Formats: sequence, structure tokens, C-alpha cells
Amino acid sequence: MAVLLLRLAAPLQAWGSNSKFIIRNTEREPTKSGVVGMLAAALGIQRNDDPKKLEPLTALRFGVRAEKEGRLLKDFHMVHSPRTTDVTERHYLSDAVFLVALESEDTAFLQKIAEALQHPVYPLYLGRKSCPPTLPIVWGVREKSLEAVLKEEPPLCNEKAGTFRIAYEVPFGGIPVQDVPQSFSQLHRQHGWRMKCEEIITGKEHDPFSEL
Repeated sequence: MAVLLLRLAAPLQAWGSNSKFIIRNTEREPTKSGVVGMLAAALGIQRNDDPKKLEPLTALRFGVRAEKEGRLLKDFHMVHSPRTTDVTERHYLSDAVFLVALESEDTAFLQKIAEALQHPVYPLYLGRKSCPPTLPIVWGVREKSLEAVLKEEPPLCNEKAGTFRIAYEVPFGGIPVQDVPQSFSQLHRQHGWRMKCEEIITGKEHDPFSEL
């Protein structure tokens, strides 16, 4: 079993799961749908391609560790049409940092994804096109289980204490979320369900003298 780690950080991120036209919300952490969309862009999979091309990506087991929760930011946009003008409300996470884990038994496939993220076919963004990521994105491949990596990987932020919120995919017993992309087509967008579990974990406090 292997896990590909991604560092998702940017001035702004937006991970909507049930947004409507007028109100575009964001979840507290990256969604599987949003991350799979980013991987698809890196690999050159287009919105209207055969949805089966997404299946190897959606089969990856997904987990997130909130390194820095960020602050909720609300923005307003005026959308004009010949008949009306609408005010839309868009929510973002400001200055958040996340460690994303993707688990698979196929290490070669994880390495292929890592290579694609470093040389993407299409531009990458964190939920919305207005949210480009900072580098590096790829944080490496670990030969461990997803839970072990989320609990044992050293903090990404040096000032971070040893308490984190983690959310990860489970086969049963979690919270159902409609977050598995089955089609990104603008004419027939579809999402399936997965089960999500959340935990608060406490590790060792950061010791700045240990790095001297």
C-alpha cells in the first residue's frame, strides 16, 4: 500500500460541494471531487471525455489533514444579463494549508500522477480558476497506510503545534457525502457518494531547537 501526498496551499481556496448559482459555498477542507478534477487537469482529461477515464482517480482512497484551517472569506460578484442583474455570493478559505493523501496499491500509478502534477497538461487550481496553488504541490510517496501517513507525517508548517483535524474516506460507518465525481460534463455533471470520518489527533509539540 502506498500514499501520494499533496501540499495544497494558496492565498485563496474554494471547495464547493453543493453550491447553487447565487451562493457558491466552500467546505472546510478539499473535496475529493475538487482534487480529482485537479488530477484530471494535470493528466489532460477533458470535461467531455469518456467518464470512465475518471474511474482510476475516483478509486483512490482520499484523506485530508488540515495543517492550517484558514479563515472564511466572503466575496460578492455582479452578474449581468440582458434581462437582469444578479448579486452572487462566493465563499473562500483564506491562507489555508492542507496535506492531502491519496492511497492506492498501484505505486506506479501514484508516481504517474505525481509526474503529471509537476508537468500538468492544463492549469491547476484549488477549487476555482481564481485560486492557483503555491508550489510545491507534490509532497512525495510514502509506503504506509493512509491513516498512518495522516497521523505520523511531520507538520508542513513549522510553527504548527501537534493538534490536527483529519478527514478520510472509510468503507462504512462515516458521514455520507456526495463527493465522488462520475462526470464533469457541463451538460450532465454527476457525483456519487462516499463515507467520511473525522478525527482530532494530537502529536508532539514542535520543538524549534530540534532543527538546530
